[in-house]
Amino acid sequence: MSRFRKVKMEVRDILMDDNWHDRLEELESRPPGELVPPLLSLRLDREEKVRWRSVTAFGLTVDRMAEASMEKARVIMRTCMWYMNEESGNLGWGIPHFMAEAMVRNEKVAKEYHKILASYIFCDEDCDGNFLDHPELRRDVFWGLARLAAEKPGYVEHGERFLVAALDEEDPYNRAYAAWVLGLIGAQGAREKLESLASDDTGIRTFIDNELVDTTVGALVERALGNL
Repeated sequence: MSRFRKVKMEVRDILMDDNWHDRLEELESRPPGELVPPLLSLRLDREEKVRWRSVTAFGLTVDRMAEASMEKARVIMRTCMWYMNEESGNLGWGIPHFMAEAMVRNEKVAKEYHKILASYIFCDEDCDGNFLDHPELRRDVFWGLARLAAEKPGYVEHGERFLVAALDEEDPYNRAYAAWVLGLIGAQGAREKLESLASDDTGIRTFIDNELVDTTVGALVERALGNL
């Protein structure tokens, strides 16, 4: 068995455990660089809970890496950015989750890369820059922005007008996540538009506070309004 496969199986075993969060400290016995490739692979795991829990593990891993060598952490973040490019063959599923969690865990990473994460939803008249055309891939960005805004709202505030625009998206996840972020950054100017979405009972399934949650667009909108 290859070393990659062995490490991946060990990490997956931890993430499948009901006590997974406490067991994450077991990963600290391994060098961060050894964990990154298996974690990137596990973001596509067949088990939903493994996919989401790998996000937390990745953030902790990049934090350790950044504290030891910021340049190595930059290489990992640039790898994530490559996954988000068309040249990668649209392999970006889950990558914005990973990028955001790394920023949540490490201030230096957040300072350098928060504008990159937000740029994936920026769409001016010409939609120049890094805007993602695929609405389901934008979901991951909006969730990532919510995760970052929950801990470091100042790094997300500059994207307010694009978040407000996202409240009109057809994709219910994008509407819900955009609303969630707007509440976290205290976007008072979005109140009226948020109130118009409060009765949206479209169901969504997401990851909040380390738990998989079944909720609705309206419930996340109400959560946002409660933060304003």
